[in-house]
Amino acid sequence: MNSTRLHTSIHEIDQKTWDSLNPNAYPGLLHGFLSALEDSNSVGEGTGWNPLYVTVNDSNGLAAAMACFIKSDSYGEYVFDWAWADAYQKHGLSYYPKCITAIPFTPATGPRVLYRPEVNPEVMTRSLFECVFDELSEKISSWHILFPDSKTESLILKNGQWVERHGVQFHWLNKDFRNFEDHLALFNSKRRKEAKRERRRVKEQGITFELLKGSELDNTAIETVFQCYQRTYTLRGRRGYLTQSFFELARDRIPNSIRVAFAKQHGQRIAMSLCLVDRTTLYGRYWGALVNADCLHFETCFHQWIEYAIAEGIERFDPGAQGEHKIARGFHPVKTKSLHWIANPEFYNAISDFVARERQHIQLYFQDCDEHTPFKQLEAPIVLK
Repeated sequence: MNSTRLHTSIHEIDQKTWDSLNPNAYPGLLHGFLSALEDSNSVGEGTGWNPLYVTVNDSNGLAAAMACFIKSDSYGEYVFDWAWADAYQKHGLSYYPKCITAIPFTPATGPRVLYRPEVNPEVMTRSLFECVFDELSEKISSWHILFPDSKTESLILKNGQWVERHGVQFHWLNKDFRNFEDHLALFNSKRRKEAKRERRRVKEQGITFELLKGSELDNTAIETVFQCYQRTYTLRGRRGYLTQSFFELARDRIPNSIRVAFAKQHGQRIAMSLCLVDRTTLYGRYWGALVNADCLHFETCFHQWIEYAIAEGIERFDPGAQGEHKIARGFHPVKTKSLHWIANPEFYNAISDFVARERQHIQLYFQDCDEHTPFKQLEAPIVLK
């Protein structure tokens, strides 16, 4: 007989057993990533992100799992529901606490339910969801599942009454390119020349690059990563969500999932871009520069990683949220999704209506993106699998 359980720390679950449910090594759900968040105090008490891991065990041990967080605000989620919270407050209701199933501070599509390959995923998902609803439905206003892949989405939609919300990101897709020139060959003449000019401008400033794996990052490199990361947030008038300790712990615990591109000038590291990687996808996560240099952001965050993905045979590069400027660098608009369970029936109806209208604007936005594509031929919008 299956048994379900809630855990308030990833350390309550064996690392090898947890990671065995994640055969593609999706980085945001690796035990080492989650424990680095906890142990660096990037999540937990006082951060607005209180972990709550849900597990199902059968006669053979851990059969399925899901990472949830109890939220007291909406920071670091990248699916914006502040207006919903305001509406609750105006009606004298509390929107917080709420529950989300997502990767903290990470707008990357991926699995949200983990399970052993031989078990029935529908049965396991139902057990996980029943556990959450039984424990939390009277304590939370809502449950939000952010950036699920299509397989997770199909499982979730069979459990409860969910509102489906759409968003837009820009991803690069590897079409069996042999080199960067193959990638540029799909561009029209104007955009191809612009991309080459950007790369040439970086070289003319004497900037070179070194790409390192997590295992190759010493403490000095980690300090530079953190300085650059914090500078990006400082320019926005705030501090980053992550501590330096997170980067140190992540390097030690998930070294095979970390890649860093350092930009160097006169022998000094002046900028960095950090990516996470699994067996199919490169996830652009953090960037920052200590100096201002022409076209540095485009080269460090986009061109370098496209070149790397081609060399390594990586299928997709997901550089993160927002950024229409990515279109001109060869990124495709893709449709992302989130799913929302709303406890209050009246707000469920109101939010459903809002999301339906929002989807119409999303569709128009896709059409606007077509006007800026660098490609010789237009392609249909992509829905992530």
